[in-house]
This record gives sequence, structure tokens and C-alpha cells, in this order.
Amino acid sequence: MTYRGHVENGVVVLDESVTMPEGAAVQVDFLGESKESEETGTTLLERLKPVVGAARGLPPDAALNVDHYLYGQPKQ
Repeated sequence: MTYRGHVENGVVVLDESVTMPEGAAVQVDFLGESKESEETGTTLLERLKPVVGAARGLPPDAALNVDHYLYGQPKQ
């Protein structure tokens, strides 16, 4: 069973109420940045700014027919 939670004052707190036996073995996987760092961090556009518009030599219909150019689907 997988439960989600967050860290509060250095302690993992589950998002829902769960009863587990005392001494139960658990595994904690770090899923990424915290909500706090997302709120105070940069936007996705700001993080991707160095690569926005960097692609050169693309066909004029690349955005419309991305599936054609990536996966061979028929053009729209």
C-alpha cells in the first residue's frame, strides 16, 4: 500500500489518517521538491528560458504535426 505525505518540522506526516502496527517497517521515497520551494521558486517558463526558441531548422508545421515528425503518424 502506498501513502502520500509531506515533511513537517523534519517529520514525515501522512496526508490521510492511517493506523499501522508499532514497529512496522516502512519505506520512504523522495518524490522531488517540496510545495514550499515550488511556491517560492521559479516558474516552468523561467526554468526553460534557455531552451525556449532554441530549435532551428524545423519545418513550419512542426507544432501542428509533432506526432508525424516524432512518431510517423499521418499529417493533419
